[in-house]
Amino acid sequence: MDKSQAVDVYIQSFPEAVQARLNSIRQAIRSLVPEATEAMTYGIPTFKFHGNLVHYAAFEHHIGFYPTPSGIAAFRKEISRYKNAKGSVQFPHNEELPLELILSITRFRVSEQLSNA
Repeated sequence: MDKSQAVDVYIQSFPEAVQARLNSIRQAIRSLVPEATEAMTYGIPTFKFHGNLVHYAAFEHHIGFYPTPSGIAAFRKEISRYKNAKGSVQFPHNEELPLELILSITRFRVSEQLSNA
């Protein structure tokens, strides 16, 4: 099984509504960074671009998004309405996914990865 197939298996393990949320994140990031590769890292889907770019995962009540501590710090104001920690933010299932915010944070991470490459 290749690495993106492992991500498929992970996503398919959730109820359809959660699968849709995970797939929307996956498709949005793929369209933004088509050269990024996918893998399972730390047991969760990960986009890699000059190292780990962002991770995401599903939980019972939320989607976790993990753009590293620098991604969180750069968007502290924008994520303040969501539960967050040093390297993560939680998007509740009972709210629409903020895909534009996810893409903005991912753009920041791409820029950061390129400057570190």
